[in-house]
Amino acid sequence: MSVSLFAFANGNNEKWLKPHKTLTEEQIKQQLPFYPSRASTNGHKLTPEMFEDPKICQGCHNEIYQQWERSVMANSWEDPIYRELFKRASAATDGKVDNFCVACHSPIGLTSMNANAASFDTDEHIPGVNCEVCHHIVGLTGSDNGAYILAPNKDKHVKLGPRTDAESPYHNTQFLSLQTKSEFCSACHNVSHPFNSTPIERTYDEWLESTYNEQGIHCQDCHMTPGPGKKANPGKSAVMGKPREHIYSHEFTGGNSTLHQYFDDPDSAELAREMLRSAATMEFIELPANLVAGEMATIKIKVSNVGAGHKLPTGFPEGREVWIDFKVNTADKEQIYRSGAVVDGHTEEGTRNFKVTLGDANGNVVDLNVWEVDRILSDTRILPNGYSVVDYTFMVPEDISGNITLDATLNYWPFSQKLVDELLGEGKLKVDIVNMTSAQIKLPVTKEKSAKAIAMK
Repeated sequence: MSVSLFAFANGNNEKWLKPHKTLTEEQIKQQLPFYPSRASTNGHKLTPEMFEDPKICQGCHNEIYQQWERSVMANSWEDPIYRELFKRASAATDGKVDNFCVACHSPIGLTSMNANAASFDTDEHIPGVNCEVCHHIVGLTGSDNGAYILAPNKDKHVKLGPRTDAESPYHNTQFLSLQTKSEFCSACHNVSHPFNSTPIERTYDEWLESTYNEQGIHCQDCHMTPGPGKKANPGKSAVMGKPREHIYSHEFTGGNSTLHQYFDDPDSAELAREMLRSAATMEFIELPANLVAGEMATIKIKVSNVGAGHKLPTGFPEGREVWIDFKVNTADKEQIYRSGAVVDGHTEEGTRNFKVTLGDANGNVVDLNVWEVDRILSDTRILPNGYSVVDYTFMVPEDISGNITLDATLNYWPFSQKLVDELLGEGKLKVDIVNMTSAQIKLPVTKEKSAKAIAMK
């Protein structure tokens, strides 16, 4: 029996369900057939034949198909970072996490093909997140760890969608309001540790507790548009479809330009960069009118999350990092201070960054073996519509005069080069560091401090 979206919207849903602690093994087997994933199939046994090849969808939905084909969703099973982490996690846990990992990267593989870590070493085609996944999810049983109900209806040939008046000469259609809401994304964009329930990824909850939710701005309103700031996308979703004021883009644009580069898709990589550039602003605040030679100076920088309806950054915590690369240069281009350089494939010690730091049961930092996570050690990310102020203190040399330049760049990467090299080997994948925004200003250096401060706009 499927569970209505509105059933748990009214307070019956637990954000972090711990079925292994409250249910017997028999109850788990009945209620969670793909444990420790929370995926289910309405009690039916699924086979690959129940799902159509997405290329069939291309016949009527060519533009949407082309968008999806280059998306991270389409490549979710082929993602090299996912593959290598999955292999390690599976080996370290004797396969206990396999269903958990497959659930969101290949729902069809999980529910109808018994896909697991060993599937990478076969010639069998395992699909990523394709048309047949999203348009056959009939409901949710929670909001994390793949808590979707995947129930294809091949007999009646029904596809579920976001339109109340959709018609097709090929298949039957049925309206599912869930597809227009952020809740639809929650099943795979909230991730709890499968055995100790540590909240590892919380993109949906970050949105849920934000003003974006209060204003009725859903995930689809940002990630299923042609690009940042482009709310209207008129057209037809099918060749013979009705003209619409807005067609949902199926690029599912996020911030992972690195993966798009890996899959040789520069256009989607640039779209991801545009998304990142629209997410944040950065400015110097409370600047003095001048700096004094031979004395310490303190500079403050304000970073604001102005475009992301979740924390900045969000998602995969071992990798996602936003940081400030701050430089102080003399008029002769001599660098007298820097914080935020990339050294040996990771940001240097002392970098002012915005990220999650995970820990194991002993409080040690976990930067790769996510299955060992037991707690969150720190979280410096910026809330939606929030900001963070960081400061830098450095010595102004006695022997300089004229102006010095303060130069700050806000950078992002989906995972550090060090992590990628550890997983794939050096030179196998180059991480794309995206300049989200920057700020620069010149200050005079004098022998005495001015009583005035710079008026910031």
